[in-house]
Amino acid sequence: MDHSRAPVLEALADFRRRGDIVYGPPGHKQGRGVDPRVLEILGPGVFESDVLLLNGLDDRRESGGILQQAQELMADAVGAEQAFFSTCGSSLSVKTAMLAVAGPGEKLLISRNAHKSVISAVIVNGTMPVWVHPQFDERLHLAHPPQPQDVEEQLRANPDAKGMLLITPTDWGTCADVRAVAEVCHRYDVPLIVDEAWGAHLPFHDRLPAWGMHADADLVVTSVHKMGAAVEQSSVFHLQYDRIDPTVLKQREDLLGTTSASSLVYASLDGWRRQMSEHGPELMARALTRAGRIRGRVAELDGLGLMGREVLGPSGAFDLDPLAITVEVRELGITGMQAAEWLREHHRVDVGSADVCRFNARITHADDDDTEARLMDALGRLISDAPRMGEAPPVRLPRPGALELETAVLPRDAFFAAAETVPADKAAGRISAELVTPYPPGVPVLAPGEVITDEVVDYLRSSVAAGTLIPDAADASLETLRVVAR
Repeated sequence: MDHSRAPVLEALADFRRRGDIVYGPPGHKQGRGVDPRVLEILGPGVFESDVLLLNGLDDRRESGGILQQAQELMADAVGAEQAFFSTCGSSLSVKTAMLAVAGPGEKLLISRNAHKSVISAVIVNGTMPVWVHPQFDERLHLAHPPQPQDVEEQLRANPDAKGMLLITPTDWGTCADVRAVAEVCHRYDVPLIVDEAWGAHLPFHDRLPAWGMHADADLVVTSVHKMGAAVEQSSVFHLQYDRIDPTVLKQREDLLGTTSASSLVYASLDGWRRQMSEHGPELMARALTRAGRIRGRVAELDGLGLMGREVLGPSGAFDLDPLAITVEVRELGITGMQAAEWLREHHRVDVGSADVCRFNARITHADDDDTEARLMDALGRLISDAPRMGEAPPVRLPRPGALELETAVLPRDAFFAAAETVPADKAAGRISAELVTPYPPGVPVLAPGEVITDEVVDYLRSSVAAGTLIPDAADASLETLRVVAR
């Protein structure tokens, strides 16, 4: 295939060159009606490029096949049989992927370290989740992806399960043994879905962890905006083999997705694929070199702990993305949230995930000497300023296994059941009717249908006191919890 082509971008350039005037959406008519104050910040190019596919980039019959060509090029670039673009982010893509495998009332194995979008999909889709619990690292207070034997144990116990959803890499960069999990799933003749939101870069260098398509997964969902160079909400389904019908996948996507897909997302996906097809290995090699240098420098800083390959092993992770720089701060006497807030306020350095123990900074091919220097300077000053930040309230971290809660009611049934609000200190033994999710990274501690325990309540409430954000609970302070009514 000719990867110098970018069909969506070419169609967009043709549209702008022709000077078409559209008498349908979007109503701003390529920026003509946009408030100049908005244009001053966003720029006119955003609106000039905001064009519908139908009767815009393509005709009403889509006879130009513009999107189809772009998707075929994407599939070829990453070694998939088929690829489908999504403009609603991987939060929606993963819901679609799950629904393509397991419908209402059907069982699906799911790694319990899943993002809240996965738990939401269980509720929306009416799926019966069979939780596969991750490997809990007590020293780091961190969940690594589940092991292949954990998946096999649940498939053996649930022969009617329709498939498995695996989350890898995690927000902290640890990775599962995708190939071994795929072998287990295929031995039971069920598909493996991989939520590889953090893995869009993986196909483009052999020093990175295994890419799901190369490791025999059936369906992989990526968020290209996370580690690639596409705009927010840019997501792609990658499909191979015959365990998931592409027609079913497309129809499920039509069911959940938007009918007003963004040309900005399509164009940036198309352009990123071209960039990586032409220069991916070189760009990734440069990013790996930079990340290696940053890792070496962080490891020399007193008071900071760098998560490295010591977390790999039989009871840990299978692999680690070296571009995910996860930094422990407990030795400084502060939390990861304090560190993240201080870095932003004092150095305009915005990191990714942060929790009680650590924060994470992702290196991509977009980093340069300036971004590297800014990060390292800020980390050095973080160490010297940490004693002046004040001691954060203590967080009562749960023991291993305490987060493996009993599911007493299907998540969908609990979410839509009659509910009542109770004081949090009276909630133990009750069934949660809501998601309760420390964010980021966005993995729910409580899912609807799970039995609440005192230990989990203590952990959540002490986390809130220490600065954790809980955006989805009805009461963000967690003074009260929403539970299934008796």
